[in-house]
Amino acid sequence: MDRIKRYIECYIPIESCNLCCHYCYITQDRSFHSKLTPLTHSPEEIRTALSVKRLGGICLINLCAGGETLLGEDILPVIRELLEEGHFISLVTNGTLTKRFEEIAEWPPELLTRLFIKFSFHFLEMKRLGWMDRFAGNVRLMKQRGVSFTVEVTPSDELIPYIDELKETCLRYFGALCHVTIARDVRTYDINVLSKLPFEEYKQVWGQFDSALFDFKNKIFYRKRKEFCYAGDWCVALNLETGRLQQCYFEKGIDNIYRGPEKPIHFEAVGRFCSLPHCYNGHAFLAFGVIPEVNAPTYAEERNRVCPDGSEWLRPEMKAFMSTRLSESNDEYNQQQKAIVCLKQLFGVRPLVKKAYRKTVLEIKSRKRK
Repeated sequence: MDRIKRYIECYIPIESCNLCCHYCYITQDRSFHSKLTPLTHSPEEIRTALSVKRLGGICLINLCAGGETLLGEDILPVIRELLEEGHFISLVTNGTLTKRFEEIAEWPPELLTRLFIKFSFHFLEMKRLGWMDRFAGNVRLMKQRGVSFTVEVTPSDELIPYIDELKETCLRYFGALCHVTIARDVRTYDINVLSKLPFEEYKQVWGQFDSALFDFKNKIFYRKRKEFCYAGDWCVALNLETGRLQQCYFEKGIDNIYRGPEKPIHFEAVGRFCSLPHCYNGHAFLAFGVIPEVNAPTYAEERNRVCPDGSEWLRPEMKAFMSTRLSESNDEYNQQQKAIVCLKQLFGVRPLVKKAYRKTVLEIKSRKRK
């Protein structure tokens, strides 16, 4: 059975979208109408830079753009190359570009077993545009072709009056209730929940979906992580265009995958000094065990649903892979190694990283005022 070696959070610099959701991060910082630009690196070059050999094993690579991931013509060839390399791929999409899914449906079944699609279900936009059947049809097509998937809703205050309709729609089209994430306000330094409701009431309203994803995010949201974190080694954040590899979202850069692709990649753990106020995407990082002592459900448990007919959203191979932990394929540091990492963070780059994070938040607030 394949086990995850590393989790790679891969950002695709596309901030254009064919939807206009009020809770979207690119809407919040007013970069919604950015020009769509193609990648400057070929699929073959990207595959070489992210080879199984170079990364030390089979990875889960999560591909997500600021806008709609599949808008660019060059994204699917990249996904196929990485699947042929042997990696497992997670694709985040709003599920509306039918031609893209029809193309995926033609790929060999042995590739599709290692593809997972996170369908972001923008319910109010589907109603406004009359695209509900289109969205559901694309989900159904992927399920028929053996692709693992999940359907996820961003819980906004505007959606609350439609909860009953949302539930009925999910059961009719997908055989189970959607999963629920947490909407976050990226304009705030503390990365608050994007809601006018008190957090406890917010959890009560959206807890009725019985989503393991939502339940775990509730437990870790607003909780500062002070344990030793292996982000930067066991998992990394990558900009697919620039090749810049960072320890995590607002941590330091540690390498560039396009510089000397024949050379080993430098990995370096964050340690105990995370720059973020809380691990808002810990549903992935913590579920895969980037902090081994954190008690978390598996990523498979957070993403799967079982339908009345016994079918599941995750196919067996993907379910097994998403049930593995990073500690199964990586050695934990000894006390001396941990001490060295923490000293470097404490007296080296940490103050600069924290300053950069504050600057980013202030820039977003400035754009909002304009």
